Amino acid sequence: MVKALIGPSILNSDLSSLADECQRLLECGADFLHLDVMDGHFVPNLSFGHPVVASLRPKFPETFFDVHLMVAEPEKWITDMAKAGASQYTFHIEATSDPMNCIRRIKEANMKVGIALKPGTAVETILPYADLIDTVLVMTVEPGFGGQKFMADMMPKVRHLRRQFPLLNVEVDGGVGPDTIQECAEAGANMIVSGSAVVKSKCPDEVIAFLKQTVTESIEKLQMER
Repeated sequence: MVKALIGPSILNSDLSSLADECQRLLECGADFLHLDVMDGHFVPNLSFGHPVVASLRPKFPETFFDVHLMVAEPEKWITDMAKAGASQYTFHIEATSDPMNCIRRIKEANMKVGIALKPGTAVETILPYADLIDTVLVMTVEPGFGGQKFMADMMPKVRHLRRQFPLLNVEVDGGVGPDTIQECAEAGANMIVSGSAVVKSKCPDEVIAFLKQTVTESIEKLQMER
């Protein structure tokens, strides 16, 4: 049975005191930290790379770092991210011509494997690989920028994945917060990335608890219906 997992996107935090922000979010109940890596090519924005991951890892030796690579040629960064301490390497199916090679190399580097889908990419694209990986990330906004409106029309992808792969982590990212979590949870998402809804909240612990409870209740309901 999958578990409800809530991970704040640290790109939305105060980057001038990133380690302190990460500690605050973990103390508020975060199950993992989501790190968005952008290269200015695959998406029209820049963020940070493996040196930031490497700088955080010694301070958080047990924390699950879910690294989302919004980059062209994701094969190029597998070794560096593994050395930096990434726990899961999530690449975009649209960014590589050889997903199997990516999957194999990520596993050889002892990281978990995630594949991400942009909103315009059909869920069928990743079905041949779903049994070989740990997570499918369904983007609920166009990747590259924060603060976009949640795209509810991505929920059929989530439902399809949950029905076909009951033990797969199905992750959603983009515009997810207290107002949209019910749709995500009912569709079958169990791994929730939330940016400003958590990070900018005056009570992030309460937001994380609400997200987790909503997802947990939906998981239990789905189990009863099987």
